[in-house]
Amino acid sequence: MGVALTRSAQWTAAGHGAKTLEVTPLNEAIVKEIMMFVESFIYKYPQEANYVFVEPLEWKTNLDPSAFGSGYAVSETTVKSEEVDKNGEPLLYLSVPQIKIRSFGQLSRMLYIAKSMKLKEAQACIEANRNPVAKILGLDYNIINGKNGNSFVSSVLDKMNKDDDPESEIKMKIALQLKQLDLHLLNHSLKHISLEIRLNSGTVKNDIELLKQFSGKGEQTVLESIEYTSDYEFSNGCRAPPWRQIQGEICYVLVKPHDAEILCVTCSKEGVFLNGGKTDDEGQINYERKGEIYKDLVTLLKEKSAIFSENMSKQEVKFSEQLQKDQPNKAPKEEVAVTHKTSITSRKSAQENRINLGRSQLTKRLEPSLNWRTSVSSKESRNTLRDTQVEKHGGKLEKSRSSLSSGRAQLIRKSVEKIEEIISDSSSESEEDEEQPDHRQEANADLPSEYWQIQKLVKYLKGGNQTATVIALCSMKDFNLAQETCQLAIRDVGGLEVLINLLETDEVKCKIGSLKILKEISHNPQIRRNIVDLGGLPVMVNILDSPHKSLKCLAAETIANVAKFKRARRVVRRHGGITKLVALLDCGKHSAEPAQSSLYETRDVEVARCGALALWSCSKSYANKESIRKAGGIPLLARLLKTSHEDMLIPVVGTLQECASEENYRAAIKAERIIENLVKNLNSENEQLQEHCAMAIYQCAEDEDTRDLVRLHGGLKPLASLLTNTDNKERLAAVTGAVWKCSISKENVTKFREYKAIETLVGLLTDQPEEVLVNVVGALGECCQEHENRIIIRKCGGIQPLVNLLVGINQALLVNVTKAVGACAVEPESMMIIDRLDGVRLLWSLLKNPHPDVKASAAWALCPCIQNAKINGTDSNAAETSYCQLQPRAAPVGRE
Repeated sequence: MGVALTRSAQWTAAGHGAKTLEVTPLNEAIVKEIMMFVESFIYKYPQEANYVFVEPLEWKTNLDPSAFGSGYAVSETTVKSEEVDKNGEPLLYLSVPQIKIRSFGQLSRMLYIAKSMKLKEAQACIEANRNPVAKILGLDYNIINGKNGNSFVSSVLDKMNKDDDPESEIKMKIALQLKQLDLHLLNHSLKHISLEIRLNSGTVKNDIELLKQFSGKGEQTVLESIEYTSDYEFSNGCRAPPWRQIQGEICYVLVKPHDAEILCVTCSKEGVFLNGGKTDDEGQINYERKGEIYKDLVTLLKEKSAIFSENMSKQEVKFSEQLQKDQPNKAPKEEVAVTHKTSITSRKSAQENRINLGRSQLTKRLEPSLNWRTSVSSKESRNTLRDTQVEKHGGKLEKSRSSLSSGRAQLIRKSVEKIEEIISDSSSESEEDEEQPDHRQEANADLPSEYWQIQKLVKYLKGGNQTATVIALCSMKDFNLAQETCQLAIRDVGGLEVLINLLETDEVKCKIGSLKILKEISHNPQIRRNIVDLGGLPVMVNILDSPHKSLKCLAAETIANVAKFKRARRVVRRHGGITKLVALLDCGKHSAEPAQSSLYETRDVEVARCGALALWSCSKSYANKESIRKAGGIPLLARLLKTSHEDMLIPVVGTLQECASEENYRAAIKAERIIENLVKNLNSENEQLQEHCAMAIYQCAEDEDTRDLVRLHGGLKPLASLLTNTDNKERLAAVTGAVWKCSISKENVTKFREYKAIETLVGLLTDQPEEVLVNVVGALGECCQEHENRIIIRKCGGIQPLVNLLVGINQALLVNVTKAVGACAVEPESMMIIDRLDGVRLLWSLLKNPHPDVKASAAWALCPCIQNAKINGTDSNAAETSYCQLQPRAAPVGRE
């Protein structure tokens, strides 16, 4: 974890005191990952947990001596652990406020004792011990000072072979575990950063120039003035000094709002924030951040100036138009492509045919939506994707153009992956696979040194003996395999074939090393398709029968990554993989594990978790769902649902959620009393687990008995409570869906009224995604069937947002909203509001909708409207005639 803390963690700038971790989401994520590693260390590695550190980890703690109980000698100001080293020194010593700890076992127990304060304690420990690995294992294992991870892994393997000392072997194991943690933290940081929107010099410059055009002394201007602190612009468009550009900073601007003092703002790739301003003495910039980070300059200024926000809203249209005019001028000139000759083989020819087929089908399937707008043209998107492609020429790489930035490449990769999953999940098993374009590394285009190092390691894999192969695998695992450059480097030199061939050897270490690499790189959509093309899935399915639990876990996790598309799921099923994965669920222990469970039991649980993870991916296919049911998967999933391991529960519930879409599964789920445990886990603090439990209830609640079970087991109250948490939109969509389906039963509606859920649902009628609105309106439509609830909706101001939704184009939403409006129209007071808001005319207009369900639902909603409406200036006989014409045609819309 030394490298991760040095390179990824964000520390405060050097000042008078010691550096501390900044309060950022990335830092919080890193600290939590380290904390979870330490917490689980005592039962995952019980032997290593007793190892005594070379030097103690020491920091200032907020723990009170009274918090310590059995196993410790406690006085008013000191605490000593009864557990001591061979010299009789305690492994934990607290002398308020300093604490010293010398083993992972004591670290784990300290975090357990800290309870709600454990995050602060973990952060304090990290800040006070900047190089913890050297303190734990000694300077020989100093990861920070190591020039590269490859030499570290090689030296560890050499020492394990040469030294027979038991303690030395434990140190080597801990070193490798810490190295794995370090890589995990680096990969976790990379994924975290890749999700953030990063600015560039062109975007920032464009925003500043536009703000200058709308600034001045007038009342309608957005700002008094905005100017750079430096007139010199570097060739890359930045105005920050070179030593600050290294940290991602682009420029600094002085902004004078109409209603605030001058603001000194830093514009960086990570976002925009206030800095310390100019110093009085020399006029230099105090670069230290003084507030939170905003996504762009306009967002920051809206937060800091009320006048700017008000005037900006008036000028928003002009600002957007000007931005669109300037955008084409800022676009870089398209470079001339260099043509390449390709070496044709039978496998590559077949693969290209699939790619071309995928492109044509992808173009047909993905049609534009009226609700979606983007500032990026389709031509620019095609150029971006094409710029990442490269082909081989005579086995050698040739230079075409400079490579894309890592942030841009990651954004493209995430988009491709999302498209791939949407297509796979929405298509039937009989359709042809839709392949994505095969992106290859640009020839000789400023590739990092890791690319060439990995290619050398692959050569050692091809021709080395067993020892050389293991060392090469360990060294390769030491690279950042989450980075696309490293992933494609393995593939481009034939590394995938070698790794898959190693899976068929008799050497367990070689298999483990190969699977660890395949597991990491198979997150890439291109790589997982290559694995299927090379016949890797059947080999992994065979490994599921191995007596080695580590091998089974790795094989199942890799299958979980690869089976993200239809063709891969079919291969798993046809080679008997579903039956073998279901067998992995039958682990020896199903209840919560004690704090110090055996390593054997922990691995049993891990095997089941990995099996559930693979089944989750495979269960997106109807044929696989049937195979899981026939293999006896439901009772095993039901047993695992009783465990307290959240990392186990998420894939188990995820699999049940996918399968619950089928009627056969819903009956089996009810028979296995799974609903009770789904309701129980709604009270978990894990948002992902809450989401999947709610989604499973949504799928199952089509059945009346299931709706009753949710109520009887106390599931309605947590669902109503989760409606108030609106930050996580995926979870909110699942929860509102569960509330909707449960509301079909009148007894449940009564409970929801008691829990004030109807008022909460009315509050969700605005500023929500369509998938949430469909469920919210569906739930209100069911609640509106009762007089008391119609009054609540009217008094909460729910009529107007419901009427406003009648102008949408989403068919499912229109079916639900017409039903809700029609139910509200039964009340004369509500009908007056509907009439005043022109709701009747909007319902009439929906009779022309091409979708028959929308048309029928609108007709049914018009019946009470015509009965209760006060028609001004209209012949009442004509209205009655219209009503009579509608009455025989209209019928209640059947629930889906």
